[in-house]
Amino acid sequence: MTHRGKVVFGLDIGTRSIVGTVGYKQGERFVVMAQRVREHETRAMLDGQIHDIKKVGNSISIVKEELEKDIGGKLKEVCIAAAGRVLRTVTTHVETEFSEEKVIKEEDVYALSAQGIEQAYAEFQEGNDTDMKFYCVGYSVIRYYINHYPIGNPEEHKASGMGADMIVTFLPEDVVDGLYKAVELAGLEVANLTLEPIAAIQVAIPEKFRMLNIALVDVGAGTSDISITRDGAIEAYGMIPTAGDSLTEVIAQHCLVDFNTAEQIKRQAEEREEITYTDIMGLPQTIARQELFTLLKPSIEKMTQPVADCIRELNGDKPVSAVFVVGGGGRIAGYTEMLAQELGLVKERVALRGKEVMGNIDFPEGIEKSSLLVTPIGICLNFYEQNNNFIFITFNGARIKVYDNGRLSVVDAAMQADFPNDGLFPRRGRELNYTVEGKARIRRGGFGEAAIITVNGELGDIHTPIKANDVVQVIPSTEGEKARLEIRGLPEFEQSIQVNVNDKRVELPKFAQVNGVLQSGYYEIREGDAIHMLDYYTVSQILEFLDVILPDGTPIAVNNRPAEKETPVYENFTLVWGEEASDIRTWENLSSDGILKEAEEEAEEEVTEEETEGYEEVPPEEAAPEPERGAVSEEAAPEPKKEAAVITVTVNGAPVMLSGKSSYVYVDIFDHIDFDLKHPKGSIVTLLNGNTAEYLKEIHDGDVMEVYWKN
Repeated sequence: MTHRGKVVFGLDIGTRSIVGTVGYKQGERFVVMAQRVREHETRAMLDGQIHDIKKVGNSISIVKEELEKDIGGKLKEVCIAAAGRVLRTVTTHVETEFSEEKVIKEEDVYALSAQGIEQAYAEFQEGNDTDMKFYCVGYSVIRYYINHYPIGNPEEHKASGMGADMIVTFLPEDVVDGLYKAVELAGLEVANLTLEPIAAIQVAIPEKFRMLNIALVDVGAGTSDISITRDGAIEAYGMIPTAGDSLTEVIAQHCLVDFNTAEQIKRQAEEREEITYTDIMGLPQTIARQELFTLLKPSIEKMTQPVADCIRELNGDKPVSAVFVVGGGGRIAGYTEMLAQELGLVKERVALRGKEVMGNIDFPEGIEKSSLLVTPIGICLNFYEQNNNFIFITFNGARIKVYDNGRLSVVDAAMQADFPNDGLFPRRGRELNYTVEGKARIRRGGFGEAAIITVNGELGDIHTPIKANDVVQVIPSTEGEKARLEIRGLPEFEQSIQVNVNDKRVELPKFAQVNGVLQSGYYEIREGDAIHMLDYYTVSQILEFLDVILPDGTPIAVNNRPAEKETPVYENFTLVWGEEASDIRTWENLSSDGILKEAEEEAEEEVTEEETEGYEEVPPEEAAPEPERGAVSEEAAPEPKKEAAVITVTVNGAPVMLSGKSSYVYVDIFDHIDFDLKHPKGSIVTLLNGNTAEYLKEIHDGDVMEVYWKN
């Protein structure tokens, strides 16, 4: 016999039985040379998990020897599949924000996926109560987002951030090692390892149908393995630890028989209207097929509901277009109908797949084509794909096992090796967070250097493809310099302020208040600093700067007004002391409203030339600017009094009624509000209808005013 393809030996190691198949590919057809089935004598496997490696290894040896007799040759290599029950699937949402708006590139998408896998693994580990080590065997992105809005493909879009909903699948290493060990005990080496859902799809859903959104459910004895196709690819995998054995256990309880007898009753019900058996008391019994199906209906509902839920979850919270069912557990009457009902599909869209999908497969005489054989044949066919296997590579000197999904790259190996994600991409230095005038600010750190990656000695990057036995070396990326900023670098900071001191122009270096302490422009801002920009000096600070010591009681004046050592002096203010300051008339009694009384009196009295005698005239070039922070201006005398008027204004959000005068100026409100002028708390701010107002600014009915201290 002429073989056009290499002879392949595939083993489907299931919960109830082991199916061995030997065949070869001839063109587009697969020719089965021999096939053997052996059921486990004991429950050496439960829910798809090997519990007794030696017993399973012994059963494999028997199947192997029988096949060797059938084909007249020795078998050394075997293809196997990992059972779905060991899969763990995590659905997660991941987001990343950019320091500034940018065009999204391929590496940004890779970085987001890597971040999502790490996040999914962390979420999975929180609920992982086993000692098994899990690692990623595949992931799919359900949908992307840019600036929190869904998008089909984020590449080349400009955005300030991106996100993704992802499904990430994990497999425990111990389970894979158990399969390898059982096979080795039978004198075989693993040529290829795939996942059972992938193997089943090789036969049940031909590639030309994978553009459609279809679910495949492989209902075995211990598990129901689920996979989803869409856009030409296998999008996601899942597993439900409930399958045919749960029905067998119900039959065993109802009919009072052992597990194996119950399994025979279930199988005979597929063909017979009435089944005869012997119960544990040794008495012959008979059960009608319809009675059995009525008994099993609640259990079938319990089987199909979680399967339907899993399909929706894997498919982005929506039903698929159709469902194909394979495996022995799905052959029970009523299964496909109930699954269709749970998914909200018409019953014709959920169907068993058996001989109708095996048109390109040739079997020896005596073997019936059925849904039971889909996965065993798929395991063999997957060998020719060689794109779903565990391969070994060397990563930074360590030999690691990586699940080959057919498109492996350096980033996949890095994730499997637990290489930190931020070691692959340039990292910004530590940012600096601080506040200016109570408003939060952030300064970003500098960019670091990208990772240096080589594959087999050649320079590469995170996208460089890898294959079995490749040697990957990654020198981690570096972190950029941490953010640094001095006070003088703030836009609010001016280098100096200028004031007039005893008829001389003095330039004073600018200071800021940081966490309540004065600091110069050379102060380096620290994490969490609260910065208040000071635009004034106190009299005592000016004296200290000029190295002047004034005897106690020395008169001091600021802008021609008596002052204390703690009086603030702003840009272009005038400061004098000594004899010149003593000539300046003092305010009346300095009571809490003394300033206001003086301003009011000046506004009401007519200023004559004689009354201004004795005041020093300040030259225009030395005149102080219009006071904005508590200084009182002298203005022209008001017009002659008119009839008394009553007006209502709003002061700091509360209505205030003024009466008894023909007209009113700003300072009049201080007679009607609770505002302590005797103990200044900074500079006073006076606003009229949103604009800065002087004390003697005329006010009118309906005006809105604000008065407060500014530190």
